[in-house]
Amino acid sequence: MEFTRITEKASKYNHLEKMTVNELLTNINNEDKTVPDAVEKSIPQIEALVEQTVPKLKNGGRLFYLGAGTSGRLGIVDASECPPTFGVSHDLVIGLIAGGDNAIRKAVEFAEDSTDQGWKDLETYHISENDVVVGIAASGTTPYVIGALQKCNENNIITGCITCNEGSPLAETAQFPIVVTVGPEFVTGSSRMKAGTAQKLVLNMISTTTMIQLGRVKGNKMVDMQLSNNKLVDRGTRMVMEELNINREKAAELLKQHGNVRNAINNYGA
Repeated sequence: MEFTRITEKASKYNHLEKMTVNELLTNINNEDKTVPDAVEKSIPQIEALVEQTVPKLKNGGRLFYLGAGTSGRLGIVDASECPPTFGVSHDLVIGLIAGGDNAIRKAVEFAEDSTDQGWKDLETYHISENDVVVGIAASGTTPYVIGALQKCNENNIITGCITCNEGSPLAETAQFPIVVTVGPEFVTGSSRMKAGTAQKLVLNMISTTTMIQLGRVKGNKMVDMQLSNNKLVDRGTRMVMEELNINREKAAELLKQHGNVRNAINNYGA
């Protein structure tokens, strides 16, 4: 099948500058409503990647997200939220972006065009076949990401990807591709919109499902979350109260003593 960048196709809407604010918001929202349905069609692909990821992480491996621009930033967001949410090490899920940390806030010109830099960035983490690397690129054509995944494949490292263009070079390179076809953007080519939303949803699914499979959730609670602010301390206290059927004062005391919800519950009465 000939590769066509659907993410670059012309918007179904025209003369946007002539629309009212309400018309703009309504039309953007109508387009956004299509994204979850597109993600649903990709669940078997997401499942295949997660099934590969969980055993690697159980055996001491790591999950890397690699991207440029919006895609890179989304990977970093997902990776950075794993430690506070699930109490895992900052070294378990790692997000890398073309151009380095400076590119998180400001675009670094032509950083994504290097076919070698992605692999070099991974090498600084002593990447090995114990790890999993997921390339993120809405277009599916980013050299920084494709080059890195090609080297990973050569070195027997499991590769996945999240892209929004079927038949793209990235989807053809990854061993476990996830392709979410969301169609043309409301503003032609602005893949931070529907494509970015789709990537965020898939990243949520990958990390959350993986962490649950790793035992980082009990029932439906984040029992390993970091107690890094008063809101989370209060949430943790209520979780201990509910689980052990004790009053707030006793729950708060246990939480302070043991440092997190799981330990407070497991050590109650010990």
